[in-house]
Amino acid sequence: MLIRNETRNDIAAIRTIVTEAMKLLPQASGTEADIVDRLRDDDGLILSLLAEDEGQPVGYLAASMGRLGAAQNWGLIGPLAVTPSRHGEGIGSALMVEAIHRLRPFCKGAVLVGEPGYYGRFGFRAYPGLRVGDCPPQYILALPFDAEEPAGELIHPAAFGLHQEG
Repeated sequence: MLIRNETRNDIAAIRTIVTEAMKLLPQASGTEADIVDRLRDDDGLILSLLAEDEGQPVGYLAASMGRLGAAQNWGLIGPLAVTPSRHGEGIGSALMVEAIHRLRPFCKGAVLVGEPGYYGRFGFRAYPGLRVGDCPPQYILALPFDAEEPAGELIHPAAFGLHQEG
C-alpha cells in the first residue's frame, strides 16, 4: 500500500471514498465530501492523504488547521475514510500513523471528533476542558505533541459550516 499526497486527478475518487464510507456512520451528515472540497478550495487542507493499493484509491485522510480556545496550530483530522469493502485491513490505521508523523513538526498536537475506542490506539484521548458545541465530551479527542494539556472550544475552519471562526 502507498500513502501519498492527493493530486487533482484524485478528487473524484476521494469524493467517492468519503461519501461511501460516511454512509456507514450514524453521525455522518452526508456533507463530508463537500467539506473536503471547500477546505481544498479555501487552501485549508494542511494534509490530504490518499491510500492506494495496486494503483486503486482505497482510503483518504484530511487535516486542516484548528484551534483549541486561543491555542493556534492544532491539526484537525477529519474526515478519515476507507472504502467500505476494505474495512479491517489497516488502511485507516496506516493513514492515521502517517498523518500524525507529518503533523508533529508544525502542530501543537492533533485533535478530532471520533470514536474513542478506535482513535485511542493512536494516543488520542478525551480531556476535561475540550468541547465542541453540544457534542458529547468523550468524542472530542486530542493527541498533544508537547506537555501542555489541551483545553477550550475546538474551532473548526469555516468550510465545516459550524458558524465558527475560520
